[in-house]
Amino acid sequence: MKQPRYTVQQFHRQFKDNKTCLLHLFETHHGHKACPKCGEKGKYHLQADTSHFVCQCGKHQISPKAGTIFEKSDTDLVKWYFAIFLMSQSRNGVAAKEIERHTGVTYKTAWRMAKEIRKMMDDPPTLQTGEVEADETWIGGRKDPRRKNAKKTIVFGSVQRKGKVQAQVVKDVTEESLLHPIRSNVAKGSLLLTDQLRAYRNIAHIEGYGHETVKHQHKEYRKGNAYTNTIEGFWSQLKRSLDGTYHVISPKYLPLYLGEFAFRYNYARDPSFHLFDFLLSRVGLPHVLAVQRIASCR
Repeated sequence: MKQPRYTVQQFHRQFKDNKTCLLHLFETHHGHKACPKCGEKGKYHLQADTSHFVCQCGKHQISPKAGTIFEKSDTDLVKWYFAIFLMSQSRNGVAAKEIERHTGVTYKTAWRMAKEIRKMMDDPPTLQTGEVEADETWIGGRKDPRRKNAKKTIVFGSVQRKGKVQAQVVKDVTEESLLHPIRSNVAKGSLLLTDQLRAYRNIAHIEGYGHETVKHQHKEYRKGNAYTNTIEGFWSQLKRSLDGTYHVISPKYLPLYLGEFAFRYNYARDPSFHLFDFLLSRVGLPHVLAVQRIASCR
């Protein structure tokens, strides 16, 4: 069932100030917990002039921002919430400049906020099964008429038909570079659907995947059940969004953006899914995967 759109007006009614955001943060992540000192549940109250909740027994307190993306930030919590709201509503992403304009924070702060929110969008890889389309594309770099892919970053992606997409930076399109992401993302016994790149054929043979191809070089884009239109559709949306919203992205941080747009593709298509609430539920998760992906591309 399609969820009614959550509007800006509704956001401001629900989250009027820092206090309402703090109360929401506490209830979402700590409201179900019992006090370790007295064993009572639901007996915490917000201590005056602080951001701490204290049990009525007076022997235990909780700081809701501890262990979240807000912990070391001096930025108002309501501004963080609004930045998360903005990034949950846009199909094409939100630039730091837009967060700066809407919240009044500095550009540097807005950029950091957006980076932390993107980390929340980065899901660990899950095994794709059944029919899986795989493809590679080139992103970024300066246009050079003499070299089609000059200074561009190579991205490999795979999508399970009627399922989720995954994308990551790879060094090149050799068998050695593509083997790990395919082995990590695609379950044995799946049917791999690709173009005629030799590396895919070799990997499918070695790893025991079924394999069907289309000959893009011969203007063949579908042969029976063999096509890569789904993953190519994701590439098109990704590139339009990157070019239109962010313009230039450092290769160092490209993995974060790939995670963001895979997240949008995987979750936002579900009409019953409330993306804003889902992101708010993730503010306390230890998202180390995004950091690892950035480090692996240095």
